[in-house]
Order: sequence, then structure tokens, then C-alpha cells
Amino acid sequence: MSVQRPPAGSIPTSPGSYQFKDDLGRVIYVGKASNLRQRLSNYFQDPAQLHPRTAAMVQTAQSVEWIEVRNEVEALILEHSLIKQHHPRFNVRLRDDKSYPFLAVTVDEDYPRAVVMRGTKRKGTRYFGPYPHAWAIRETLDLLLRTFPVRTCSQGKFNQHKRLGRPCLLFHIEKCSGPCVGEVQPEVYADHVAQLISFLDGDTDAVVQSLQDEMAAASAALEFEKAARLRDRLGGVQRAIEKQQMVGERDEDLDIIGIADDELEAAVQVFFVRKGRVVGRKGFIMDKVEELSAGGVVDRVLEEMYGDQPPLGIPSQVLVPVVPEDAETYAEWLRHLKGSIVQIRVPQRGDKRELQETVTINAREEFVRHRMRRATDHNSRSRALSELQDALGLPEAPLRIECYDMAHLQGTDYVGSMVVMEDGLPNKREYRRFKVKDVPGNDDYAAMREVLTRRLSAYVAERDQPVAERGERPGKFAYPPQLLLVDGGKGQLGVAIEVVNELGLADEIPVASLAKRYEEVYVPGQSAPILLARGSEALFMLQRIRDEAHRFANTFHRELRGKRMVSSSLEGIAGLGDVRAKRLVKEMGGVNAVKKASMEDLAVLSWLPEAVALAIYQRFHPET
Repeated sequence: MSVQRPPAGSIPTSPGSYQFKDDLGRVIYVGKASNLRQRLSNYFQDPAQLHPRTAAMVQTAQSVEWIEVRNEVEALILEHSLIKQHHPRFNVRLRDDKSYPFLAVTVDEDYPRAVVMRGTKRKGTRYFGPYPHAWAIRETLDLLLRTFPVRTCSQGKFNQHKRLGRPCLLFHIEKCSGPCVGEVQPEVYADHVAQLISFLDGDTDAVVQSLQDEMAAASAALEFEKAARLRDRLGGVQRAIEKQQMVGERDEDLDIIGIADDELEAAVQVFFVRKGRVVGRKGFIMDKVEELSAGGVVDRVLEEMYGDQPPLGIPSQVLVPVVPEDAETYAEWLRHLKGSIVQIRVPQRGDKRELQETVTINAREEFVRHRMRRATDHNSRSRALSELQDALGLPEAPLRIECYDMAHLQGTDYVGSMVVMEDGLPNKREYRRFKVKDVPGNDDYAAMREVLTRRLSAYVAERDQPVAERGERPGKFAYPPQLLLVDGGKGQLGVAIEVVNELGLADEIPVASLAKRYEEVYVPGQSAPILLARGSEALFMLQRIRDEAHRFANTFHRELRGKRMVSSSLEGIAGLGDVRAKRLVKEMGGVNAVKKASMEDLAVLSWLPEAVALAIYQRFHPET
């Protein structure tokens, strides 16, 4: 099944939104375009030229429809509306990494109340936050209630005390002004609510000044008890202000977006700054079901954040890590929503740049936590192993997976890595690293052949060793992998197949390769790659072990390169052996520092003999 290309002349050249549908009429993808004809023609080319995810969508679709609009902003609005309505399977999906709590004020009630809320937002309520933790809201609210004594009880409890004619405990400890029993005039209560909202909006200076003026007036009128209460209220406000981090000018409203991603997912963190203070933060995880550039990821984040009316409104500035793909359209869309100009920009220097980096660091840390939670979940690991067995046609679930990768710099310091995952978890005691010895120049295939041959030959030798000659402890390569994975495409797979065939292990050890660009899995006997489902536990596990092999190989390569640089520069100096050379480089702060060191600098090192110090100095300063 594949969608038929509509006649070219039937597709308009105007802006609009298009929808691909499957054979059951379900919308599976929604897109937008400034020129529908030009955009849709990109889908009907040779499938080999399309991104694998795009090709899969076109192959699944049965028909395509479109809706014309007047301009690109309307196309964006329509696309967002259709995605929310249909939840297409091939569009990017964003999900909150947690349910963030808000501090809400129910302004539509006769006596508004302050309450911690999660979930769906409702009309007639002002929201502040979101906050990272519910306790952070309650702590802030507890400080503010002595200053702005608004009610926090439910409507049922309010009605109950109204019937009883006596207030609850919160009134007696001065954290509620008692509107249920008429202890406060409606206009005074409304003023408490207005000041609370003003404070939470970030307008703290006006609230502080008002309290200071009231306190001074009460003191001048010799109303010392009232002045003392106002002093306590002022102290509560100031402690609450201290808890809000100041990151900008007092008149600045901005949202800062940080993103950390890989080919499959992205973690997004957003900090909300109002009146120069951080008043909330939010995070969510993005499933990259469709092909996206870095700017395209920002596009989707902006749509998610501002497509529905955000609780804190739209700021005058949005700081992003990279420029959106269609920055002008998104800026115009936000201007349309806000009613005034909204800047979307990438900060280049100064405080804004540092703040952007801070939010991005938060996104990276959340991404690591997300992957760790997923990796350590037993049920997820079990599903991943079962999915791998089915997808790759393995005889059993691959409880031991070995992955190999190579690293070098222009053919020098060639190394290979072997990382091991047992029962879905890394087993670092089983990791091995190899110095490639017999490969001149830059030849990844020959290097991979040498590493695999050395590892599997060692296994064969240990397997065939008589039982009586084996020690109590198994050797380094005593266990065979139930899946041997190499980083690369068909070429690397071909090398792995040749090695296992030469050693007679083809029936014992299954092999596969994982190509990084499109996350395609190649197996013997199939020319076409296996495309594991996006977001599947199996693909996540393969990606994680491949990334670990890459990291392990690069770490070893850097270590060897550093040792070679030290040895080559300090080699041949009389009295300077390996131990002294390493200590010298460590204490001086690098080889370059040793080269630039004066005789006085070297003489300070009490453990370095004077003759050796002189020899080192003369090596790098022959003119003296």
C-alpha cells in the first residue's frame, strides 16, 4: 500500500495544511506549507531518497488531502489544531516528563481561594508556576498567607463553616481572614487577593512599598499592634522574595528553552521568568517520530508551549538554543497570540547566554535521568530482549550482547572497544579494549577484522581447551555473545560475518550491525535493513549499547594519544624515565607547560634531581 500522487495541477500553490490518511481514513500525518504543491511534491520521489521515517509514512498512507489558508501563520494555527484533534502517529509526540503542580487562584469565585493544582487548566482561574515540587509551592504559600490571608479551603468546607457560624483553625493562626463568617469586608478581601496575584506575577516592589507605607502610617498614628502585624507580613513577603531567583532586569518577561536530544528523543526544559525572577519551570520528553532538524525541534516545542493558552501568558522574549526553521512565521504567530511583538532569539553573550546554558544543562541532566529510568526498569529490559529476539530472528533472547566500535585519528592510535550488556544492563567488568597492531593507515574494516578475530579466537581456544587444563576461574573471553553487534552498516556486518564463518561460529553466534544515521539494523541474508519501531525498547537498548561502545573506544583512544604525546616529547632525556615523566607532566599541568618551564620552575620540584632538571631545560631551550 502506498499513497498515489495527485495530479500536479490539482495541488494549489497557496499556503495550507496537508493530511496523509491510511486505508481506514485515519489521519497519520499533518504538515504545513507555504506552497502546498512544492511541499507535497517532495513526498513523491524515489523512496530511497527519502528519510526512512518519511518513507515509512508515505508507504503507510493511502491518500492525501489539503486545506488552503491565506498565509503561513494561519497554516501553522491550522496544523496545530489538527494535530491536537487527530494525534497522528507519524507526528512528533511531546509528553510531560512529570505532572508539574501550579499555584492557582480561583478568581471567578466570590471569595477566591489559593490552592495547589495539577492537570487540566480551567477557565476562571489564574495559574502561577509550574513549580518543580509541590512542597515548594506550599512553602511559598505558607509564607504568603500571613501577609495575604486568603482562604485555601475547599468550597464544601467553606459552606460548612458558614453554616456553623464559626471559622476554622486557619483563621485563629492568622492564615485566613475568615470570609466564611464575615470577619473581613469583601473589598478588603478583594484587596488581599489582588496583592497576592500582583506578588505572584512578579510585581514584588509595589507590594513591599505598600506594606512599608502602611506600617509607617500605623506607627505614626501610634497603632503599634497594627504596625507589628504589618511588620510580620512584610517579613513573610521578603522571605518569599528571597526564594525567587533574580536572573534579569525587573521589567523583563521571558521564557528560556533548553534542549538535549539524540536521534530518537529529546528532553526539553523551560524556565519562566517574570519581572526578572524565575517563577516556574517545566519539562517534557519528545518522541522524534518524524524527521527533524535542530530548528524543527524548536518549532515543535514552541507549538507545544504556546498553541494552547499558556497559564503564565506569552512573554516578550523567548530564548532558544537554535533559530527555528521558520523564525519569521513563528514570531508573527506569537505576535498574533500576544497582541504585541515577541522576540525569538538565540542569546550570544552575557547573562542571557549563561542563563540559556543553565537551562540546557538542566535538559541534559533530565535526559540522562530519563534514559537511566528506562534502562533500569526490569519490565522494559524484558520487553527489549523479547522484541530483539523476534525482530532479528534470534534462536533465543540475547541475554549477553557484545558491541564493537573503532576509534583512531587519521590512522594513528587505532583502538577497538568491546562492551557487554547482560540481561539488559551494562557489565563493565566484562568490557575489553584492544590496541590494533596489524593495520597500517586508515582502514576500519581491517581494524574491525583484527579485533573480532582476536576476541573470537580466544573464545574458541578456551572453549576447546580440555576440562582438566582449565583453571577455577573462567578466562577473559570464556563466554560467547548471544548477539554480536558492530557499529556501522553493511560493510562492518560483512566483516563480522567473514570472521564468524572462518572460525566456524556462524551457527553459534548471531551477528548484526547498527547504522547510526538512520538507526537501521542489518542482519545476514537480508539486503534491506530492519527498521525497529520508533520508541521501542529494542531500539533503545541497541542504541544505548552502541553509544557506550563509542564512548569506551574514544576514551581509550584519547588515553593512548595522550601517553604517546608525553613519551614522544620527553623521550631520550637522561634520567627521565616513565614514572618521573608522568609525575612531571601532572604537576606542571601538561607537556606544553613542561616545554615552556624556566630553570627556576623545574628547580622548585624537590623530587627532581638538578641534573635531570637541567637536561629537561636544555632539551626545549637548546639556544642556552
